[in-house]
Amino acid sequence: MIATTAQIQTPLASRYLTQLCKHFEHKLPVTYGEGFGAISFSVGECALKADEGTLSLRAIAPDDAALAQLQGVVSRHLIRFAFREPLTVDWEAAS
Repeated sequence: MIATTAQIQTPLASRYLTQLCKHFEHKLPVTYGEGFGAISFSVGECALKADEGTLSLRAIAPDDAALAQLQGVVSRHLIRFAFREPLTVDWEAAS
C-alpha cells in the first residue's frame, strides 16, 4: 500500500469534512464524527481530519494508478464543495 497526504488551509475544514462524508455515504462505506472521517472507495481509503483552520487528508491505495484515481475523486469533490474559496489540494508522499 502507498499513501499520500494533503493539508488544506481553510476556516471551513470541519464543514468540508462533513460534506465529503455525507456526499459519499450514499454509495460507499463512510464513518465520521466530530473532526474526523473515513471513506472506503473501491480503489483505496481516504482518512480526513479537521482541526482549527486545516483539513488533513490521507489517501491510501494499493498502487500508483489507484492512488491517482482516489486523489482525483477526493480533490474534485472538495474543490466543487469549496466553490466560494480558491482551494488547492497538493498531495505529498506520506511516510
